[in-house]
Amino acid sequence: MPELEARELECFLVLSEELHFGRTAERLYLSQSRVSQLLRALELRIGARLVERTSRRVRLTPLGASLRDELRPAYAALLDVVEGARARARGVGGVLRIGFLGFLDEDLAGLVRAFQRGHPGCEVHTVEMPLADPFGPVLAGDVDAAIVLTPVREPGLAVGPVFSEAPLTLAVPARHPLADRPSVRAEDLAGHTLVRIAGPAPLYWRDVQSPRLTPGGGAIPSGPAVSTIQEALAMVAAGRGAMPLCVPTARRHARGDVVFVPLTGLPDSALALVWHRDRATARLRAFAGVVADGVRS
Repeated sequence: MPELEARELECFLVLSEELHFGRTAERLYLSQSRVSQLLRALELRIGARLVERTSRRVRLTPLGASLRDELRPAYAALLDVVEGARARARGVGGVLRIGFLGFLDEDLAGLVRAFQRGHPGCEVHTVEMPLADPFGPVLAGDVDAAIVLTPVREPGLAVGPVFSEAPLTLAVPARHPLADRPSVRAEDLAGHTLVRIAGPAPLYWRDVQSPRLTPGGGAIPSGPAVSTIQEALAMVAAGRGAMPLCVPTARRHARGDVVFVPLTGLPDSALALVWHRDRATARLRAFAGVVADGVRS
């Protein structure tokens, strides 16, 4: 469409997240009347209402919801192209803080090295984050981005490349009833205590890492809640419960008093690069590009 303004699209996308004209105006540093003008201009271009506004609430029309879902990835891709060009024009420098859970394995360390080879003016600081708070440091701005276990459903976070998919094992004490099995099915977890992950990690995320129910609905008793992988393994070794862990983590933390048994019937573990939607920088986009290239190759 000729003369389409990117500001109209940005305003609509922010409004679709906030569903509040005041908060949208604050995020965009605009007046509420200017937000209304931009929205109206976009609706005139399209020829239909995108937002229904009453004195009590704001909501998207069906067409508005459809436009939001189709526009969001296209708009993000456009920003990536522009930011990439700007980064190449002026170079990428400064400090990039990347958070990670547990340990930075060889593959992740390789991505960091690849980024620094391509952007020698940018220094990468890697920061270990607690297992019990995978998203807090990103949301608070303590790190620029983080490599976290999926799933990620935080509305304030953008999710980049997903990678390092790996099957699960079950960490059990050496004398546990399941320790001698060649493998354990997810349904076999019913009746066996699992170590839990403490908050503030969201419940949906904790339930994936240490489920409370088997896929068939069997109850899995809850053991102690821990904040780090090391705490979890200490509880396992002490006989306080078992703990699902991905194969790379199990290999990294091999020890004589804990047995790692292949665990089937649950989705593979995976990692994702995440960052705050409002704090993407040229160096962060460049790093995400290196990660995406590594995933493709």
